Amino acid sequence: MPDRLGFTSIEKNRLSFMGRSLNPECQRMAGLIITMPHKWQKEGKVRGIALSQERFQFIFNSEHDLLDVLEKRVQTYNEWPMVLERWVEYPPEDYLQFIPLWVRIRNIPVDYYTTEALTTLGDMVGKTMVVAFDPLKPVTQDYIRVQVRFNVANPLKTCRVLNVKGGKTTIIHFNYENIQKRCFTCKRLSHEKRICPIVIRKRQEQAQGRRNLAVVPVPRAPVVPVPRAPVVLNKDDPLCGLFEEEQVGLDPLSGRPKIAKEVLDEMRRYLLAETGENRAVKIDRIRGTVKEAEADPIAQRAVLRLEPAPVVTSDLNRGKGLVFDYDEKSQRKVDFDLNANPNKLMAGAFKAFKASPATSVPILDLSTGEESSSASDHRFFSDSSTVFHSGYLRPGTSGTISRKPRVRRRPPKGVRKASSLALVTRCQEPEENRREGKHEEGSRKMKKVMEDT
Repeated sequence: MPDRLGFTSIEKNRLSFMGRSLNPECQRMAGLIITMPHKWQKEGKVRGIALSQERFQFIFNSEHDLLDVLEKRVQTYNEWPMVLERWVEYPPEDYLQFIPLWVRIRNIPVDYYTTEALTTLGDMVGKTMVVAFDPLKPVTQDYIRVQVRFNVANPLKTCRVLNVKGGKTTIIHFNYENIQKRCFTCKRLSHEKRICPIVIRKRQEQAQGRRNLAVVPVPRAPVVPVPRAPVVLNKDDPLCGLFEEEQVGLDPLSGRPKIAKEVLDEMRRYLLAETGENRAVKIDRIRGTVKEAEADPIAQRAVLRLEPAPVVTSDLNRGKGLVFDYDEKSQRKVDFDLNANPNKLMAGAFKAFKASPATSVPILDLSTGEESSSASDHRFFSDSSTVFHSGYLRPGTSGTISRKPRVRRRPPKGVRKASSLALVTRCQEPEENRREGKHEEGSRKMKKVMEDT
């Protein structure tokens, strides 16, 4: 392509962001391009472009509208999340791979309500960016909120086992705001449960077992060897022998290198540089610095991994969203939460009164038959002898007295049905076989009486 001004759209792309749908099967691109401007309330201010079945771009008319959309919470279409990042001319390798996600951490041990401990707990899910915690303010909720930079390729962890002092363990629970749908088997955001690889493999094993009539044991899927992490320190590396491979490898909790590549390169240059210092002195200085930083999680994050420190905010409800949990127990907990439903207390009182009101005097059911069934339906409508209800109570000298409901005297259904069948049969008989007089029924009887008179 000619490298000319009219052939590129770089200037227009500066006011745009790129996006990726995580579940293209449930997120049709045509509907996404048309629906999202209306959802953002930016009709006429933004234009969408479908780049593929998975990726898209939205170009805005102003910087204000662009930032307004990017600063919102997790963006979803058709209840599945999307990844949005501002356009860059030379995107990095992990472009469109992370989303900002607010996490609610529950069941925190009482001895770990500190900013440093909460940052470490957030790093179990992703890279902690914001901690909504103020040690000087009261905490009225049973959770602490942190915002993390979450890798969409990872599963949404619901809990983790935490080792604390004294050899004890506790389970930390995580809830995610504005994440509506996910795979309920592997907890990932890229597919539904029916097409989960784990579910499909289980179905295939069950089908194979049925084909073999459960006589031959089902062969298990071949164990795929887990690829080893790449070796960071080779034999020719100046740092070989200075650190263990575990010190410079990947962190199992976050999946990021324990020591950034830039920091390792600086150490190599320092060892090879001619500064007039002995090599042994340089090695001791590097080891001491790394050992001191590894003892402090905050220093390890800032010095060794070159990550910015998390922002601590006293606004505990900053960017707060909903937690979509389809568990019945969790839904019941939300229903009775006075913060979510402030009118629940009064409504619950009315509901409880109607369901099972208290009575001061036990009521004995002495009636029988249909009268018993009718009276039992209305006897619990009042728990006070001084309250009058129309239709069920009548006034008396000592308050209100229960009034018996009027019983409708009617033959049973079987008797009525047999009588109607007999009447139809007699009406269909020939006229000569019918008797006159008092046994004649219907209009013929009335006609005979009129003729005699």
